Amino acid sequence: MNAKHSVSSQPFVDPDDGPEWTDDQIARAEFAVGDKVIRPAQGTLTRGPGRPRLDEAKQVVTLRLEPSLIETYKSDGADWRARMAEAIRKAARRA
Repeated sequence: MNAKHSVSSQPFVDPDDGPEWTDDQIARAEFAVGDKVIRPAQGTLTRGPGRPRLDEAKQVVTLRLEPSLIETYKSDGADWRARMAEAIRKAARRA
């Protein structure tokens, strides 16, 4: 059998069977004629913009700590990160 007559492992899905676009999706979609974009996309087509950004959002940092210190905080409960952050806040106020 040559490649021209091979059977695909994926079933055929008729594009006309797809769900109708909502007015919101159309309002956010990119409009283009050929390769020329008339209006760029406004966000995503599948979900809203998400949560609003916080003025003082937490930042991700990498901090190397002794395993015994981490285990001590973890052994006191699931909120160990919040308790560790509070301990750092208290130490920063003393400095």
